[in-house]
Amino acid sequence: MREKLLSNGQTGFEDIRENYARIRENIENAAAQVGRIGKVRLMAVTKTVSPDRINCAVGLGIDLLGENRVQEFLEKRESYSPAEIHFIGSLQTNKVKYIIDKVSMIHSVDSMRLAEEIDRRAAQHGLVMDILAEINIGGEESKGGIPPREARDFCARLGALGNVRLRGLMTIPPPGCGEERFAEMRGLFDEIGSGADLSDATCFDTLSMGMSGDYEAAIRHGATIIRIGSGLFGYRQPVR
Repeated sequence: MREKLLSNGQTGFEDIRENYARIRENIENAAAQVGRIGKVRLMAVTKTVSPDRINCAVGLGIDLLGENRVQEFLEKRESYSPAEIHFIGSLQTNKVKYIIDKVSMIHSVDSMRLAEEIDRRAAQHGLVMDILAEINIGGEESKGGIPPREARDFCARLGALGNVRLRGLMTIPPPGCGEERFAEMRGLFDEIGSGADLSDATCFDTLSMGMSGDYEAAIRHGATIIRIGSGLFGYRQPVR
């Protein structure tokens, strides 16, 4: 990977290296507080981030990328260094066909209509697609997701589909909500995972929550995937 040398003698990717080192230290400290060393996976959220900066992050050891927009992902994917890719943004049913064989997990499943389309398209490709049920833990009208009171029934219905595999839950709590919402998500995750409604509770192992401003709190409450964009790459970079 070629890096542009700046006037101060540093490379153009030094900010990513410094941010990554700080985030890794914070992850380890937060996990150690609750005895969870080695149980948290860092996702680099790549919306509007150029491929060279993404590849820098992969070169540092990040092996999981999160894409939000179908068209942007399709335009950039051939430029990526090898990494696992999850789709984490709002997904329209008519866009499922474009990503179904290109990502390994879809985080934002918030309706049976979307789940059934994922199931149908996965069957066409001979796949079983891993998915997460998106929960609107804060009850915000501006966000997608299933209300917590409906989550158990929704997950049971997802578990009955033949070409999707329900791996767990995903959420985006309200900004500045403190740790209460993360605690609620952990409780919901444990309740559903231990229930008898899932066809295969053994694969219910993923809790995706926590972003640049709150990932340490999310880790303390059981997050297995944290999604970091601006904290790693800085604020949105233009795609080149």
